[in-house]
Amino acid sequence: MKAAIFVLSDPKSGGEEALGRVFNALATAYEYKQAGDTTSVTFQGAGTRWVAELSKPEHPLHALFNAVLDTVAGVSCGCSDVFGSHEEAENKGFAIIKDLAIPGTSGVASVRKFVNDGYQVFLF
Repeated sequence: MKAAIFVLSDPKSGGEEALGRVFNALATAYEYKQAGDTTSVTFQGAGTRWVAELSKPEHPLHALFNAVLDTVAGVSCGCSDVFGSHEEAENKGFAIIKDLAIPGTSGVASVRKFVNDGYQVFLF
Protein backbone atom coordinates (compact mmCIF):
# COMPACT_ATOMS: atom_id res chain seq x y z
CA MET A 1 0.00 0.00 0.00
CA LYS A 2 0.96 3.62 -0.46
CA ALA A 3 -0.32 6.52 1.65
CA ALA A 4 -0.05 10.24 0.89
CA ILE A 5 -0.97 12.32 3.91
CA PHE A 6 -1.60 16.05 3.57
CA VAL A 7 -1.65 18.27 6.65
CA LEU A 8 -3.93 21.26 6.08
CA SER A 9 -4.91 22.29 9.62
CA ASP A 10 -3.65 25.59 11.01
CA PRO A 11 -1.73 25.60 14.30
CA LYS A 12 -2.49 29.31 14.66
CA SER A 13 -6.18 28.54 15.10
CA GLY A 14 -5.27 27.68 18.69
CA GLY A 15 -7.98 25.07 18.91
CA GLU A 16 -7.87 21.45 19.91
CA GLU A 17 -9.29 20.50 16.52
CA ALA A 18 -6.12 21.64 14.70
CA LEU A 19 -3.95 19.73 17.18
CA GLY A 20 -6.19 16.69 16.81
CA ARG A 21 -5.98 16.83 13.03
CA VAL A 22 -2.18 16.98 12.94
CA PHE A 23 -2.04 14.24 15.58
CA ASN A 24 -4.26 12.04 13.40
CA ALA A 25 -2.13 12.82 10.34
CA LEU A 26 1.09 11.87 12.12
CA ALA A 27 -0.50 8.79 13.71
CA THR A 28 -1.72 7.65 10.30
CA ALA A 29 1.76 8.16 8.87
CA TYR A 30 3.22 6.20 11.77
CA GLU A 31 0.76 3.34 11.28
CA TYR A 32 1.50 3.04 7.56
CA LYS A 33 5.23 3.36 8.13
CA GLN A 34 5.21 0.65 10.81
CA ALA A 35 3.35 -1.65 8.43
CA GLY A 36 6.16 -1.16 5.89
CA ASP A 37 3.99 0.80 3.49
CA THR A 38 5.27 3.62 1.32
CA THR A 39 4.29 6.76 3.21
CA SER A 40 4.53 10.45 2.33
CA VAL A 41 3.55 13.46 4.46
CA THR A 42 3.13 16.88 2.87
CA PHE A 43 2.34 20.11 4.69
CA GLN A 44 0.05 22.25 2.55
CA GLY A 45 -2.06 25.38 3.00
CA ALA A 46 -2.02 26.74 6.55
CA GLY A 47 -0.63 23.34 7.53
CA THR A 48 2.79 24.56 6.36
CA ARG A 49 3.00 26.37 9.70
CA TRP A 50 3.15 23.05 11.56
CA VAL A 51 6.78 22.25 10.72
CA ALA A 52 8.03 25.05 12.99
CA GLU A 53 5.72 24.01 15.83
CA LEU A 54 6.38 20.28 15.62
CA SER A 55 10.14 20.84 15.48
CA LYS A 56 10.09 22.30 19.00
CA PRO A 57 11.24 19.69 21.56
CA GLU A 58 8.60 20.88 24.05
CA HIS A 59 5.69 20.33 21.64
CA PRO A 60 3.50 17.40 22.77
CA LEU A 61 3.71 15.80 19.31
CA HIS A 62 7.45 16.31 18.84
CA ALA A 63 8.34 12.65 19.49
CA LEU A 64 5.67 11.39 17.07
CA PHE A 65 6.79 13.95 14.47
CA ASN A 66 10.38 12.71 14.80
CA ALA A 67 9.18 9.12 14.42
CA VAL A 68 7.77 9.92 10.96
CA LEU A 69 10.18 12.67 9.93
CA ASP A 70 11.72 10.43 7.28
CA THR A 71 8.32 10.23 5.55
CA VAL A 72 7.91 14.01 5.24
CA ALA A 73 8.09 14.99 1.58
CA GLY A 74 8.14 18.69 2.46
CA VAL A 75 6.01 21.81 2.40
CA SER A 76 4.10 23.35 -0.46
CA CYS A 77 6.04 26.35 -1.79
CA GLY A 78 3.15 28.64 -2.72
CA CYS A 79 1.28 27.77 0.46
CA SER A 80 4.29 28.45 2.65
CA ASP A 81 4.68 31.82 0.88
CA VAL A 82 1.04 32.74 1.50
CA PHE A 83 1.03 31.58 5.13
CA GLY A 84 4.43 33.05 6.05
CA SER A 85 6.18 29.78 6.83
CA HIS A 86 8.52 29.45 3.84
CA GLU A 87 11.70 30.76 5.46
CA GLU A 88 11.16 28.75 8.65
CA ALA A 89 10.57 25.53 6.68
CA GLU A 90 13.66 26.14 4.58
CA ASN A 91 15.78 26.96 7.66
CA LYS A 92 14.69 23.68 9.25
CA GLY A 93 15.79 21.80 6.12
CA PHE A 94 12.40 20.80 4.73
CA ALA A 95 11.99 20.37 0.99
CA ILE A 96 9.98 23.13 -0.70
CA ILE A 97 7.60 21.51 -3.18
CA LYS A 98 6.60 23.17 -6.49
CA ASP A 99 4.90 20.30 -8.36
CA LEU A 100 2.06 22.29 -9.85
CA ALA A 101 2.10 25.78 -11.37
CA ILE A 102 -0.82 27.77 -9.98
CA PRO A 103 -1.39 31.33 -11.23
CA GLY A 104 -0.21 33.90 -8.71
CA THR A 105 1.97 31.44 -6.77
CA SER A 106 5.46 30.01 -7.01
CA GLY A 107 3.96 26.52 -7.30
CA VAL A 108 2.26 24.09 -4.92
CA ALA A 109 2.39 20.42 -3.98
CA SER A 110 0.22 18.25 -6.22
CA VAL A 111 -2.39 15.90 -4.77
CA ARG A 112 -3.14 14.49 -8.22
CA LYS A 113 0.46 13.31 -8.61
CA PHE A 114 -0.03 10.93 -5.69
CA VAL A 115 -3.39 9.72 -7.00
CA ASN A 116 -1.78 8.99 -10.38
CA ASP A 117 0.96 7.02 -8.61
CA GLY A 118 -1.60 4.80 -6.86
CA TYR A 119 -1.48 6.38 -3.39
CA GLN A 120 -4.40 6.52 -1.02
CA VAL A 121 -4.73 10.21 -0.17
CA PHE A 122 -5.61 11.44 3.32
CA LEU A 123 -6.37 15.09 4.04
CA PHE A 124 -6.10 16.30 7.63
